[in-house]
Amino acid sequence: MRKILVPTDFSSNSRHALRVAMVLAKKVKGRVELLHTNTAVAYAPPLPDYYVPEAYDMTEYYENAAEELYTMKREFSESEEFHEVKFETVVEEGFLYSTVRRIAEEDRADLIVMGTKGATGATEFFVGSNTEKVIRTAPCTVLAVPENSGDFNLKVVVFPTTLRKDQAGVFQTLAEWQKYFPFEVKVLYLNNPAGFDSNEDIENTVKSFAEAAGLKKVTPFISGNTFNEEVSILQFAGQEHADLIAMGTHQRQGLSHLLFGSLTEDTVNHTDIPVLSIPIH
Repeated sequence: MRKILVPTDFSSNSRHALRVAMVLAKKVKGRVELLHTNTAVAYAPPLPDYYVPEAYDMTEYYENAAEELYTMKREFSESEEFHEVKFETVVEEGFLYSTVRRIAEEDRADLIVMGTKGATGATEFFVGSNTEKVIRTAPCTVLAVPENSGDFNLKVVVFPTTLRKDQAGVFQTLAEWQKYFPFEVKVLYLNNPAGFDSNEDIENTVKSFAEAAGLKKVTPFISGNTFNEEVSILQFAGQEHADLIAMGTHQRQGLSHLLFGSLTEDTVNHTDIPVLSIPIH
């Protein structure tokens, strides 16, 4: 986790996400890249070259953005808590999710930390949140941080899983994080159509995955809600006083996403604690 990318729109929510990123960077001795994307340019209508109305003069916009970035950098970098964390800033133009993906690829980010306010109802169905679009397209792990999630201090992590073979990478990622945060892991087995013969099979499979990854302090649980997995995850996280929900995502797009959706994105949109989204390839 050497480089952590943090998209910002200068809101209090994105400032909270930046603080979480700084806590992580301090722990792992990594660096933070703060990214602001000018999305107005992406949505602006095309105009003739000879016609440049005052409304589209971006000089003042970029001056304000530079000042905001400088203020945030100074606020965190010069603080006693984070003064040793390496910090850089960048301004880009375009759609937010595609810009985040491009910068993450170009700068080889290991993690994206992004604030989220979630999405519900028609907004969730037709538009979705920027965070879920980043999760769907990111080349690396994404930490979605709700605006009211509080301090980032991991003691209990809930990991919902089907225990299929492709979940091994999630166990491995959590094992890496556990080197810096000695948290407990509550593995919540979600109903898998392939099924297991018994609870003992589930427990043995969890143990096998954990041992292979080097993941410690793991306790398996079985979800009794086979109709609404998202509700089951959120209820279980609340019951266990979880500080983080970790989930693997297949990053479905297009028709596949429309038909089958994404349990990870649904959870991000409705949770009040951070969600770590880990791509499964």
